[in-house]
Amino acid sequence: MDILVLGIGNVLLTDEGVGVRALNELQRRYTFPENVELLDGGTAGIELLRHIRNRDYLIIIDAMRFDQDPGTVSRVEGKDVPAAFLTRISPHQLGLSDLLAAAMLTDELPKNLVLFGVEPEDLDIGLDLTNTVEASLEKLYGAIIDELRSIGCSIIPIETTFTEKANFWDTA
Repeated sequence: MDILVLGIGNVLLTDEGVGVRALNELQRRYTFPENVELLDGGTAGIELLRHIRNRDYLIIIDAMRFDQDPGTVSRVEGKDVPAAFLTRISPHQLGLSDLLAAAMLTDELPKNLVLFGVEPEDLDIGLDLTNTVEASLEKLYGAIIDELRSIGCSIIPIETTFTEKANFWDTA
């Protein structure tokens, strides 16, 4: 199965960057099989068509308004995914809506679509996620890993241990 996990968002707009930040953290924490590609889609739109065309499975991670409490992680699948982007919270979602429409028109839409949306708390200019959205990330990671495992992917956690704290002031 040919699988793409696509993180979307603008990391300069607080919680709007949750998709990209989550994708980067997944890459840091896990080893994925060769048939799973992780891609930082940033704020790109139609130019992503070559990356999604004819995939067996497309998982999108993005900040989405579902009228839930901030930090709520929602899962949307199938034909409901393109519909979810009709309610836009940022300009890149217009591009993503166009991307999915173009893939549908050219009969290149991935066979399976899943969207993991995180309800944002703040979309103002800022480099950090809000505490509320940050607190929801473990749930988001777990949901994405569970999704991949449910379709037969072997996801392996990367063991990281730190034995000693670096001391940058030690001049001896």
